[in-house]
Amino acid sequence: MGIQNLWIKFQNLILSYGGLARTGKHLSAICFCLMLAGQATAQTTILAFGDSLTQGYGLPQQDGFVPQMERWLQDHGTDVRLINGGVSGDTTAGGAARIDWSLDPTIDAVILCLGGNDVLRGLPPQSSRDNLRQIIETVNRRNLPLLLIGMKAPGNYGATYKAEFDAIYPKLAAEYDLPFAPDFFAPLRQISSNPADLKAYFQADGIHPNAQGVALIVSHLGPQVLTLLEAQK
Repeated sequence: MGIQNLWIKFQNLILSYGGLARTGKHLSAICFCLMLAGQATAQTTILAFGDSLTQGYGLPQQDGFVPQMERWLQDHGTDVRLINGGVSGDTTAGGAARIDWSLDPTIDAVILCLGGNDVLRGLPPQSSRDNLRQIIETVNRRNLPLLLIGMKAPGNYGATYKAEFDAIYPKLAAEYDLPFAPDFFAPLRQISSNPADLKAYFQADGIHPNAQGVALIVSHLGPQVLTLLEAQK
């Protein structure tokens, strides 16, 4: 039963009993509805906010990052629901434009992983940093815990660009005292630095992980999401 329906039942009880419960029986009925309402809201809802890596591009629905992370968390004893806030092709600017309306009242915490498309387009690191800061500040205004997941730039734009972009995430994490995972692809990079060795974990485009690659990423990030859930409590 949804929380809205429970609230309607509670209001109807109040009206039926003259504004206040007149008997212990009436009071018990009201308390029971309130107890059910508390149970209905016990589940924690996390917004996974990002781009195609979050959205699950190229994968069956059940193999994407969000469903795999949700199952991992539930297998580790949490009552949690993940909302897929990933938009394929989205940049940090797009994320900054949609974060406010994405944070509906049901959201209890946020996982933020954006920036990969900024790198693919060679966008200025300063713009990416400013957009991510705007997203973080919007989440902070709602008093929601946030896990920031970093991205790493390849070297094709030069060492200066890579250094500036890679520094965005740790600096923002330190500035806002955020839980921080330095690199979304860390568990895959730990296997090998040679892309040819990682074909078994990526789709044909060499950019998006396949189901097996996502599983490794989820296992790596899952403990930090558990910590985020503890902060939410």
